[in-house]
Amino acid sequence: MKSLKQLALLLACALMLVSNAFSQGAGNYPDKPIKIIVSFTAGGTTDILAREVANQMSIRWKVPVIVENKPGAAGNLGTEVVGRAPPDGYLLLANSIGPISINPTLFGNLAVNPQKALQPVALLGDVPNILVVPASSGVKTWKEFQAYAKANASNLNYGSTGIGTTAHLISFLFSQKTGINATHIPYKGAEATRDLVAGRLQFMFATAPSVIPLIKAGQLNAIAVSSKKRISAMPDLPTLNELGVEIATGAWFGLFAPAGTNPAIVKKLNETVVSILEEPVIRQKLLGLGADPVLMNVQEFTKFVRGDFALWAPIVKASGAKPE
Repeated sequence: MKSLKQLALLLACALMLVSNAFSQGAGNYPDKPIKIIVSFTAGGTTDILAREVANQMSIRWKVPVIVENKPGAAGNLGTEVVGRAPPDGYLLLANSIGPISINPTLFGNLAVNPQKALQPVALLGDVPNILVVPASSGVKTWKEFQAYAKANASNLNYGSTGIGTTAHLISFLFSQKTGINATHIPYKGAEATRDLVAGRLQFMFATAPSVIPLIKAGQLNAIAVSSKKRISAMPDLPTLNELGVEIATGAWFGLFAPAGTNPAIVKKLNETVVSILEEPVIRQKLLGLGADPVLMNVQEFTKFVRGDFALWAPIVKASGAKPE
C-alpha cells in the first residue's frame, strides 16, 4: 500500500513538472529572434502578407522577426527546410495553397510531406483569383468574354504562374464547366502577367493582389472573381457563381510551424496573428490588396488545411498536371 502511495505521489510530481514546463515554454516565448521562411520570391502575395505580420509581431513582442525568402521547386524547398526544423517555434513558414494542398498530389514523392511535417498555425489571408484579360482586347463584360472566346476558339491561350498552381487548376475547372477550350501556357512567375498585359495571352486567373494595381492602371480588364462573395477591393466585380459558373475557390496563405511544436506556443502564435489581422489599419490594408483576412483558431485552420488538401487532390489528378 505504501509503495502504491509513493508511486502515485511520484506520478503527480511528474505531471506537475510536465505542466510547468509546458506553461513556461509558452510563457517565455519568444525570448530570441524568430525567422519566418517564405517559400517564394520577394514581392509576391505570400511575401507581402508575411512581412506585414512579421513587422507587427516584432513590435508587439519586442524581438526581431526576420523574413527570409527561400524560393525553389514550386515552393517545396522552403517547405522542406521548416518541415525538418526543430519544433521550438523559432523557425516558421509562410506558405500558400500550392505547396501545402496541391504539391503533395502533384509531385507524389516529396522529401517532406507538408500535411504531416507541418503544424498549421494561422490563416493570413484568403485571396481570390480574378479572371482578367488585356485591356487592348476591348473585352469588359462576361458576355463580351464569351463572344470573344467563341470567335477566337482556335487561337485562345491562357497563362499561369506554373503547372499545378491555382492559376492553372482554376482555369482547368473553368474550361470544364464552361466548355471554353484554350491552350495552357505555363510561366515561372510574373512573366505571365507581363505577357497578358502585352496581349500575348488572351486571359488568366491571377491572384487579386497581383493584378488589382494593373486593373486600376487600365492595363487589364477584370471580368469576374473566383471567390464565394464579391471582394471589398472591387465590389462591382461579379463572382463566377453569379455568372452561372460553379467555381468558388482561390488561393490562401498561412503560417505554419514544424509538427511537434509546443501547442501552447502554437496557440500564442495564432492568437497574436488573429489580433494583428483584427487591427483596423491592417485589415483595411489587406482588403485593399484583395486579401480577405479570415480569422481562425488553430483547430479551425488545421481542419481547413486538411479539407483543402482533400478538395484539390482529385482536381490535380483529373487535370493531368505533371511537375515541371
